[in-house]
Amino acid sequence: MRIAIITVSDKGSRGERADTAGPAIREIMEAKGAEAVSYEIVPDEREVIEDRLRKLADECAADIIFTTGGTGFSPRDATPEATLAVIEREAPGIPEAMRAASLTITPHAMLSRAVAGIRKRTLIVNMPGSEKAVRESLAVIIPALPHAVEILTGEGGDCANQKIENNI
Repeated sequence: MRIAIITVSDKGSRGERADTAGPAIREIMEAKGAEAVSYEIVPDEREVIEDRLRKLADECAADIIFTTGGTGFSPRDATPEATLAVIEREAPGIPEAMRAASLTITPHAMLSRAVAGIRKRTLIVNMPGSEKAVRESLAVIIPALPHAVEILTGEGGDCANQKIENNI
């Protein structure tokens, strides 16, 4: 599995804040055998986010692009809108699962506007902006990601006959 990570942060892109969420995604996914092919920090600018998502999905051959940050209520938070502008199909179950699990930890989870979807053969997943929330959210979705990539790349088999790990 090849992954790309985009941290969306005005302060991070200016070097005024250290990014811990993006490196956490990389650490967790590499421990699961993924290869990180790209990591970058961009400002909360919808056009910039859209451009990076398109390039990474279309040219970088990333199986999954994770964004972190920019999914809240701030007027500058534009990650979901940028994602919706570039995806061809939504994958609503992914952010729904992340929000449902997060709601058992904090009521603020309902304020997440994260989305997920597919562009060509790449899954794009909006993650929260904090390292803690990224770790919690990835724990929920990691079991489904290998199968999602298999299906997107045409390597998946008969879903009904596959044994699901953790029986979830």
